[in-house]
Formats: sequence, structure tokens, C-alpha cells
Amino acid sequence: MSVNNGRDPDPAVSVVVPVRNEAGNIGPLVAEIETALAAQNFEIVYINDGSTDATEAELLSLMAERPHLRQISHVTSCGQSAAIRTGVQSARAAVVATLDGDGQNDPAFIPILVKALEAGGPRLGLVAGQRVGRKASGFKRMQSRIANTVRAAVLKDGTRDTGCGLKAFRRDLFLALPYFDGLHRFLPALVRREGFEIGYVDVVDRPRRHGLSNYGFWDRLWVGILDLTGVWWLIRRRKRAPQAEEVSRAR
Repeated sequence: MSVNNGRDPDPAVSVVVPVRNEAGNIGPLVAEIETALAAQNFEIVYINDGSTDATEAELLSLMAERPHLRQISHVTSCGQSAAIRTGVQSARAAVVATLDGDGQNDPAFIPILVKALEAGGPRLGLVAGQRVGRKASGFKRMQSRIANTVRAAVLKDGTRDTGCGLKAFRRDLFLALPYFDGLHRFLPALVRREGFEIGYVDVVDRPRRHGLSNYGFWDRLWVGILDLTGVWWLIRRRKRAPQAEEVSRAR
């Protein structure tokens, strides 16, 4: 793993963007993130998850004039959950926002998510985007509906759409969650497992600008079923922390 550090001091929010072979989408998305967060100090952390196209070169070119932009590279592709975790571990702000690197998530919603998280107080652990007006193919929308229906029935996490990359959460809470490959698809259920509440914001879905999706249906189906079973087990096995106090000698 290689890290390139260009740093602004004390960002209020770290924006983590996992990418694999998204060279054509990087420049426009970076510009949109900068516009959305122009009113506050921020950093953008791109996780280059083993890309074989010009993703690294594109990021290096943009980083030359942007101290708030960083790139962390996985030598080989480790998957979206691993890329997000790497980004959160490297983030320097207490609040982290994530979005997909294909341009379908609109960065204009990041300040709204962050504001909702801050307004919710310490018991609000996650604010999740919920896509409306999906621009994906009919088959992809169908598989999302099936996955979300099954997940909601099993985990009862109260979330309509866990597949949206737009999320805001507290860095320390995310790093305290049990890690496994596929974690990013079950964040609401795992955050609720820790005793925190979830907030939701409707966000507008956009069509992909360039390239092809790196994620298919059949290569995720069986892994997703195993992950769902594992998360169900984690929730059922969760025990509340004991309430304890020290007894003074005077009693």
C-alpha cells in the first residue's frame, strides 16, 4: 500500500472515495466535491483499489495543485469494503462522508448528510442516502429491490436502500464495527447493533458518466447470502454492556 500525503490542517470532514478503473470520472467528481464543500475545510481521500487504467495518473495530476486531495493505493484489488476501511483509517477528520467514484452519487448532498449527522447529537451514528429516481438498468434495479427486501426482512434494519454510497458517520464508530468483506452493504444494521440511531436523506441518483460497473450480480449473490447470515448472527449474539458502578466503603 502506498500513501501520498498532501495535507490541509484539521479538516472538518473527510470525503472517502473508493475507486477501481474510474479514470474518466475522477476529474469531474473531484471538482463537484470541491464545489459542494467550499464553505468548510475538508479533505478528499481516494482509495485506488488496484486500478489497471489511468486512475493513478489522473489522481497524481490533480494532486499537484490540491493539498486537500490524497491517494492511497492498494497494490491489488481488495474490494469496496476494504477500500472504504482503508480510507476511513487514513481520514483525519472525526466525521467521514463516503460516495461512489462512478459519478452516480451527487456530492451536493454531502453537506446535507453531514449537517444531519451533527444535528442528531451523539446518539445518531449514521446518516444514509436513500436513492430516488434510479438511473440503473432495469435488471440492476430488480436485483437491488430483491437484495433490499431480503435484507430488510432478515435484519429489520429499517433501511430502504443500503446500496447507496452516500453516507456520513463518525470515524471512531465505523472503526469499532466488526470488519468483514461486504461490511459497506450492512452499515445501518451494524450501527443499530451498537445502540445508535440512523438518519436518512433522499438523494437523487445520476447515470454513470464513463466506464462500466465493477460489480455484477452473480459474482456477489452467494457471498451476499453468506454475509447476510453472518450479520444476522452478529446481531443475535450482541449482548448489552453491563451497567456497573463502584460501591463505596461507606455503604
